[in-house]
Amino acid sequence: MKPTVALRHAVSVLIAVVLISVRPSQGMAYTVFQAVVEYYRMVAPEPVDAVPDAPYVGRQYDFIVVGAGSGGSVVANRLTEVAGWTVLLIEAGGEENAMTDVPLLVSYLIGTGYDWGYRTEPQDGVCGAMDDRKCRWPRGKVMGGTSVLNYMMYTRGVPEDYDRWARLGNVGWSYADVLPYFKKSEDLADGRVAASPEAAHLHGRGGYLKVQEPSWKTPLGPAFLRAGRELGYETPVDYNGPRPLGFSYVLATTDHGSRCSASKAFLRPIRHRPNLTVAKRTTVTKVLIEPGTKRAYGVRFVRNRRTSLVYARKEVILCAGVFNSPQLLMLSGVGPAEHLANVGVPVVSDLRVGYNLQDHVSMAGLVFLVNQSVTIVESRYRNPRYLVQYALAGDGPLTVPGGAEAVAFTATRYATNGSVVPDMELVFGPGALTGDTGGSLHRLFGMREDFYEQVYGGFRGRDAWGLVPILLRPRSRGRVMLRSANPFHAPLLFPGYLSDTHDRDVLVEGIKQAIAVSKTQAFQKYGSTLLSVPFPGCEHETFGSDEYWGCSIGQLTTNLHHQVGTCKMGPASDPDAVVDPKLRVRGVKGLRVVDASIMPLIPGGHTNAMTFMIGEKAADMIKENWIK
Repeated sequence: MKPTVALRHAVSVLIAVVLISVRPSQGMAYTVFQAVVEYYRMVAPEPVDAVPDAPYVGRQYDFIVVGAGSGGSVVANRLTEVAGWTVLLIEAGGEENAMTDVPLLVSYLIGTGYDWGYRTEPQDGVCGAMDDRKCRWPRGKVMGGTSVLNYMMYTRGVPEDYDRWARLGNVGWSYADVLPYFKKSEDLADGRVAASPEAAHLHGRGGYLKVQEPSWKTPLGPAFLRAGRELGYETPVDYNGPRPLGFSYVLATTDHGSRCSASKAFLRPIRHRPNLTVAKRTTVTKVLIEPGTKRAYGVRFVRNRRTSLVYARKEVILCAGVFNSPQLLMLSGVGPAEHLANVGVPVVSDLRVGYNLQDHVSMAGLVFLVNQSVTIVESRYRNPRYLVQYALAGDGPLTVPGGAEAVAFTATRYATNGSVVPDMELVFGPGALTGDTGGSLHRLFGMREDFYEQVYGGFRGRDAWGLVPILLRPRSRGRVMLRSANPFHAPLLFPGYLSDTHDRDVLVEGIKQAIAVSKTQAFQKYGSTLLSVPFPGCEHETFGSDEYWGCSIGQLTTNLHHQVGTCKMGPASDPDAVVDPKLRVRGVKGLRVVDASIMPLIPGGHTNAMTFMIGEKAADMIKENWIK
């Protein structure tokens, strides 16, 4: 094990001891862990390999990159490969530390200082079980961005996803075009996927981003694969191939069992490059755009409560994410003219910024009780031997990425060409809400305590597993808007979930697929039984009917942080496009967007790997433009 990884594991264990040594009555363990996280975030020294925080920001740089998430980390790395270029990377959050490394404990990070803490506006028919009927949308406010808060699953979607982008007029974004950039970022660890015949064609070795199959498995992991075979599915070694349909173990962005975030992968290895300046805990409030020429020439930012300006010789590159990039554009006068006028922002370029918001909506409330101690119950893993196993070997239950052990890509009866373009994903977790004895999981969703107690409280501590159906190809669209012209006011987030009834119908089919998995012989060996307590608000429907499941989706409407699309990429002929296929903001010179917000259509996979790819491709386009 690498010494730095071993050190992170050792410190993480100490934190975990603090967490699990507290009896989790009334959420006490959750509160203690939050307090420890905040202490480390605000007081503890940064890791020895952390990226240095610049003591001051200079007056001018060649490039200003806003946001150190999965897009910004890659762009800053690749642009500083050119020795003659200077790059300023601005991040609103601080540095990660050892506690964010532990894959299983991701739910405890939500709501801490690492999270922007965004919540949607109330919408009829969704998130009915959540506090104030608002969906919780976590976003990373930290070096590494949301890759510090996500579930670490490495999936890319299917070739057709990117070929559809190209058919929309986005030249250079077909699967053949983007595959080299997926491979460029990746360092696939030895294992079953790496040994597969197609690995050399599909995967990279030697890149910055560590990708591996977690080695620790519960007895239910093999059962899940057997269940898939019973149902007629294959068990592909690599779901990132051209035919992902089937049941597989997950690939994750982990390194020796520890989270590999964007910052750890792309910034820490280059932290001493003299042409890279990083300003942490610094909030950009506006992109400076010259009204006459409509050229971006710098940004305004707040650091240590002081407002300053910094100028860009070449470009300003927004990598602030699917909510903050459109917010910054609109604060700078780039957005829908009527909306900007309503909040008092002078219009520079009238573009449909904030529209086209898409997400992989899910329903994470399914619980399947079993009659053997084969699942992850939080209180059970207080045993010190698991902590030692994690610290010394980078193995054990604490390495399960967000509690996800395996995944299935399936086709419902609504799928088009479902043999190669699945419309449903089933994420298998060897634990469930009944094992949430510390309360972190249901708080992650923002679930009301009375709802949790009525449905799951009577079974707290019972062994159970979960299967989360995820809608891969939503038709519904949401929107991001400004709350006001104050940059410190959070944006208004309108999810638009299930506004197209087709989405609810498909998700109901996914729920029925999950229940079918539980009824296979593979799971009946463990006495799997669906927890059948009706959801409050859905008692009027017959439990298990399509109508009941449609109602349940509206109560427990969950997500995996996969929001995309608010700065849509498109050709000049697309009236909804915000950026062109080179990711340049239309009507403004010297300004690009490089993050998940540029996706015109959401691919059928987890979006973190895709954002790394976007960063890699954007960096090459920027180099091509300026080196010429």
